[in-house]
Amino acid sequence: MILISIEFFQTLFGDLKKQEFDGVESKIKEAIIDTSTELTSLLINIRLDKISRLEDMNFKNLLDEEKFILDAQEEQRERTEMILSAIINGKSKFLESISQNHKTKTVVIRFLQEVDEIIGADLEKYGPFKTEDIATIPYENAQALIAKNIATKVRWED
Repeated sequence: MILISIEFFQTLFGDLKKQEFDGVESKIKEAIIDTSTELTSLLINIRLDKISRLEDMNFKNLLDEEKFILDAQEEQRERTEMILSAIINGKSKFLESISQNHKTKTVVIRFLQEVDEIIGADLEKYGPFKTEDIATIPYENAQALIAKNIATKVRWED
């Protein structure tokens, strides 16, 4: 039943967004899209909540989208345990290494405005950049630019 619901909403969104309407019909279309968006969000969140409460989870019964979300949650749990263990066991060099690697890990961003050359967290030079340029820069620098609405993160689809 959940599979039919997700496919239904995928088709609904695709069909509705392609159609052009004027006046009242346009407002109705937007209301349908808004309501369907809320329903889809509720459906996914209720399903994930239900899955998280299961004691014996059978991954064969999950949708690929659910597996994708749960994989990220498992990664978060593993990272939390790794940091907690390093703190408890006094592994300060390990924590420093994680911190440095995270600061300099690269992120793909799209510039929303022009930016002069910058020095990255890895001490490399980047830029200058024009509006709509795409670049791979260190995480710390990307976050600063995103926070100032100078750039936006680009998410690559696998």
